[in-house]
Amino acid sequence: MSAPKAIPSAERLILALDVPSPEEARKLVELLGDSVQFYKIGLELFMAGGYFELLDWLKARGKKVFVDLKFFDVPETVASAVRQLRTRGADFATIHGNDSIMRAACREKGDLKLLAVTVLTSLDQGDIDDLGFKTDVAALVLSRAKRALEIGCDGVVSSGLEAKHLRDQLDHRLVVVVPGIRPVLNKPADDQKRTVDVEEAFALGADYIVVGRPIRSAPDPKQAALDVQARIKAYFERHP
Repeated sequence: MSAPKAIPSAERLILALDVPSPEEARKLVELLGDSVQFYKIGLELFMAGGYFELLDWLKARGKKVFVDLKFFDVPETVASAVRQLRTRGADFATIHGNDSIMRAACREKGDLKLLAVTVLTSLDQGDIDDLGFKTDVAALVLSRAKRALEIGCDGVVSSGLEAKHLRDQLDHRLVVVVPGIRPVLNKPADDQKRTVDVEEAFALGADYIVVGRPIRSAPDPKQAALDVQARIKAYFERHP
């Protein structure tokens, strides 16, 4: 497994702003203050309106922004979308699809880091079988990640359960973002099926983790974020 990248510890936590409106997103960001430096904004907020105003607002406050819209369309349409987005100051963005889609997106990315979606963490092997893939989840994730890296993507979004396999098999430059983090041992029942906890994700090779409900729904979200940050810092102090 490759050595950890030189990423500031406080930036390794990405908070998923999966809330109904930009107003609620701003309130949460203000509540969290300096406890979170990196935010993911996705489809729910995109459909609520004011998405790019929120992105600009986050950047004006010195935050890093992960645009999680999973671009998937005709290659030239995706290329045009990425070309538009790269001027907005976003740090990460997700793309989905085949080689031609990823190749077109990479041609226009500039300084924007593109992350290829491998297999959603809401899917398990049964779902993969239902979709008609004649392979297991780990093999599918590795195949997609290899193609993405060869084409020019900067990294992938992958379950922590497959992160070690990616680290063992692929170039150390690959950025691995792991969603579906459940910080407690007794993971709650929800729509995420392939989950890991904080330390486990980094031990398996994650560069960043995405946490949503365990922080947003906590009695004290800021304290919950600080607790996760403390665990991340402690982990990298033990594993420099």
